[in-house]
Amino acid sequence: MFKVIGGIVAGVVLTAGLVWQLAGSMMFSEIPSPFSVEETTARIQQNIQAAGNGWSISGLRNPAKPVEAEGGNVLPVLLIEACSTKYSGPILKMDKVRFLSLLMPCKISVYKKNDGKVYIGILNAGLIAKLFGSEVGAIMEQVVVDQKSFLIMDPSKPAPALIVPKMDGGGGGSGAAAAGGC
Repeated sequence: MFKVIGGIVAGVVLTAGLVWQLAGSMMFSEIPSPFSVEETTARIQQNIQAAGNGWSISGLRNPAKPVEAEGGNVLPVLLIEACSTKYSGPILKMDKVRFLSLLMPCKISVYKKNDGKVYIGILNAGLIAKLFGSEVGAIMEQVVVDQKSFLIMDPSKPAPALIVPKMDGGGGGSGAAAAGGC
């Protein structure tokens, strides 16, 4: 009897440890880019604008800037904020999942690592879809499709200009209020 209980406890502990170790790689994806941080960001912005489905760029942030202002030295990082009222609206109307506003607007990070390469970091919207039931799931599955189109990098197309949303002057730094947010 003790062997069975011990085996079950060991299995639960092993499973919990495995989930703990893999959770980060399941929640987020990192994709290499063949372009610079600025060009990758501009291409993603252009793709967001072309996606339709109510998508707009609500902000562009440089989270490295405050670190540099305090004398720190970090590699380039740009954070693109995008939102679609087609997708955010229904979620914001549901009391039981309104807390998902924490994920709005959608963010895509473009950054350089010490290996000299540029990467794109994204949240796994498909996993979010599975965690919060069928209503949110159906919406987030559509976000997944659109998100994939944001990341298409066609080197045969000329590099677009970087879009820097106008700041609202409120000190938030994201430009979301000036661009309408979500």
